Amino acid sequence: MQKSSPAVFVKHIACDECGSSDANALYSDNHSYCFSCMAHKTHENGSGEAPMVLDIPTLLPRPKKPTEAVLDCSRGIADRNITADTCKHYGVGSNDDLHHYPYGAGVKVRTVATKDFHWQGKAEHDLFGMDRFPAGGKAVTIVEGELDALAAYQMLGSKYAVVSVRNGASGAVKDCQKAYEWLDKFDSIVIAFDADEPGQKASKQVAELFGNKAKVVKFSPEFKDACDYLKANKTAQFVQDWWRAEQYIPDGIVAGTNLYDEVMKPLAKANAHYPYSGLDLLTGGIREQEMVVVTAGSGLGKSQFLREVIWSLLSQTTDNIGLMFLEESVRKTGLSIMSLAINKPLHLAETVASDDDKQRAFDSTLGTDRLFLYDSFGSNTIDNIVSRVRYMAKALECKYIFLDHVSIVISSQENGDERKALDEIMTKLRMIVQETGIALFVVSHLKRPEGKGHEEGAATSLAQLRGSGSIGQLADMVLGLERHAQADDPIERNTTRVRVIKNRYSGETGPACAVLYDKFTGRMTEVREAL
Repeated sequence: MQKSSPAVFVKHIACDECGSSDANALYSDNHSYCFSCMAHKTHENGSGEAPMVLDIPTLLPRPKKPTEAVLDCSRGIADRNITADTCKHYGVGSNDDLHHYPYGAGVKVRTVATKDFHWQGKAEHDLFGMDRFPAGGKAVTIVEGELDALAAYQMLGSKYAVVSVRNGASGAVKDCQKAYEWLDKFDSIVIAFDADEPGQKASKQVAELFGNKAKVVKFSPEFKDACDYLKANKTAQFVQDWWRAEQYIPDGIVAGTNLYDEVMKPLAKANAHYPYSGLDLLTGGIREQEMVVVTAGSGLGKSQFLREVIWSLLSQTTDNIGLMFLEESVRKTGLSIMSLAINKPLHLAETVASDDDKQRAFDSTLGTDRLFLYDSFGSNTIDNIVSRVRYMAKALECKYIFLDHVSIVISSQENGDERKALDEIMTKLRMIVQETGIALFVVSHLKRPEGKGHEEGAATSLAQLRGSGSIGQLADMVLGLERHAQADDPIERNTTRVRVIKNRYSGETGPACAVLYDKFTGRMTEVREAL
């Protein structure tokens, strides 16, 4: 049986799925693949015969190998009206056959005749052109392709940063997530993707990453992308459309009559459960888009309680988790989390553990590639903390984030107005919870009550939350931890009662469970007692 020749590229055709005029590639065996919407189809050749098979030499002249090509960075790209100065700025080399788009040491190579791409080396940057501009400034524009980046930069007078995603509309969100920190340093993020359906869908998805920083360009009807403007010598029109870019506002107004299908769906259950059955029964579990405030007196086990919840989430889910323990080093946090996997307090110097134990503990926790820790020995300003929470949620895709504790952020502010600062950070955190759908656990301290103190087992309440009523108002759930740390009886001294102070989900409040701390295992386990 004769072996057929491999399928080779024939020409670009329109895509019936997404409407793109040139992203769909037809191959010699009559199959097509759209690089915009990723649709794959097999086409009949019209005569009922077997698909045509063409020999490679008869289809196109064999292109030069990229390593053989001598590419000149000092020449422009004439058929696109792109000048030599623009190519020099981006380091783009070209000849009649090939274009080289540098991504650091890696190069994306475009074959002019077929518009096909391949890579030389490994890309060092997530976006084309990001190494050509300093991070931060008035505005950065994101486009879909390298040629669009050159065209937009040139039409904007070479004044503003312009970058392109590496993999077109289908990979735009992932590319921008990887470059999130660099992009987020600009005041405005202008999105100028292609005017087809995949491009507009990707525009919304990328805009949602950056919230009110994002602006979306609406192209004039006769143009699909930035290159179209430049080829038509419509630079002034592009600049005008660019300046008219509108701040992205997500869809959010819905008529009640359109909600029938939504309200008839079964209600979603909790995404995860607390490690303690009494608490889980009263709260209904842990849900997305909730802010849970955990509060207690000083030294009464708030951090250890959070670690138990973190370990439970690691065991129950496959989601990423962000940890911001601001009063301790990342080493202490890491060892404390590892301790739960082997029931040994590894963060204490006196604990004896073998290397095998430590390796097993690491593999079960830090080594899962699901935990991301914030090194707090830097700036703890409100904006910096909020930015890190957003980064964990957006770029690292953390579904659960723990901030311990908000009071230390407030104490580092320069304005000295604790109430105002608490209002500011809690409002910003609440907005991130709503925007991203994460579950955020925030630790807050209590004011000292009159009479018996919290270290002697005093009950917790919303009125005792330190500094501002916004903590209780903006939280979905408030959990109070109560323990008589000065009791003579060691069992009593190490038993913490968990009280649900606020419960927006079901309204149920009151004592939920009791947990006993074992200093030999470093664990807090639920115990049965009359509550």
